[in-house]
Amino acid sequence: MKKSRFISIRSLGMVATLLIGLGCMVKTEKKAPETLKDAFEGKFHIGSALSANHINNQNQPSMGVLKTHFNSIVAENNMKSGMIQMREGEFNFEVADKFIEFGEANDMHIVGHTLIWHSQAPRWFFTDSEGNDVSPEVLTQRMKDHIHTVVGRYKGRVKGWDVVNEAILDDGSWRNSKFYQILGEDFMKLAFQFANEADPDAELYYNDFSMAQPGKRDGVVKMVKDLQAQGVKIDGIGMQGHIGLEYPTIEEFEKSILAYSGLGVTVMITELDLSVLPSPRRDMGADIATNVEYQQSLNPYTEGLPDDVQKQFDDRYKAFFKLFLDHHDKISRVTLWGINDGDSWKNGWPVRGRTDYPLLFNRDNTPKSVVSELIEMAAKY
Repeated sequence: MKKSRFISIRSLGMVATLLIGLGCMVKTEKKAPETLKDAFEGKFHIGSALSANHINNQNQPSMGVLKTHFNSIVAENNMKSGMIQMREGEFNFEVADKFIEFGEANDMHIVGHTLIWHSQAPRWFFTDSEGNDVSPEVLTQRMKDHIHTVVGRYKGRVKGWDVVNEAILDDGSWRNSKFYQILGEDFMKLAFQFANEADPDAELYYNDFSMAQPGKRDGVVKMVKDLQAQGVKIDGIGMQGHIGLEYPTIEEFEKSILAYSGLGVTVMITELDLSVLPSPRRDMGADIATNVEYQQSLNPYTEGLPDDVQKQFDDRYKAFFKLFLDHHDKISRVTLWGINDGDSWKNGWPVRGRTDYPLLFNRDNTPKSVVSELIEMAAKY
């Protein structure tokens, strides 16, 4: 009898312990994420580009969306050389300073964009007082002065810099920019060296569009390998995500993620937006020199998206984010190119005056239905 009583008491003790344990499990069960940044925590940063309008009007509703859903920021235009140093030696950091201060005040992962880019570089950068091309020595010094001044100003405050933007063409050859014409391939090496000198702790990136194109993929891989062989620091590659409903293919995009990460650098999905509008030319990248005359047939959704197009949009975003999640060990950041549809440059490129719907939040800052689906998807990884 005594033995049975002992077993009974012991059993009750075990049951009590089990119930207490289950109670603790219920109490400590992790709450389901409700925002994008919480859903992707531990996988990659989720970011947005900020325009001067955002930076100068920080009380607007879209900034509430930014603080709620995003944890990384990049300046859309206001850190480019043509904006910061319109005239030689005259630096204007007013908007850039506000951008950095906002990021710091809100504990954001801050990315600088971009130090060297042919498209929005001021004309004086490449010419002398008579309008002739400067010598390689002069251009090298101007690059050094610009990079040292900008990167040095924000040393320790910017996580990483897009050092060079869009220097390789879709066929893998070098873009015949003024940087390339005057300095050849060395301009790439010099840009990264100068940035590293100015802030040795900052991460340094190369950023480009159409990065899923096989020719560009091969060209970028070769360029990075050449830099690495020369001992040049390069930490990451930005794959601009200016995508459409039909291009690029998931398969080619994945091949590029694997090829770039295989170089031993991090991969970032930058400038992400998804245009639903008909393209004047299939598989257009983001070359802002390409503009097309307005045609009504190219602007079919002025009153909103039909249900079938909205479904295509949702499915396409989910397919790409599934790809990003599948490779989250290789990807450090996914950045949308704007906060809501009204912000997007796609409303004016490559056809001015169109109404596009490329981002995750509507013009009134409400989340699209796909946002909750992305959050649910991420929670399963």
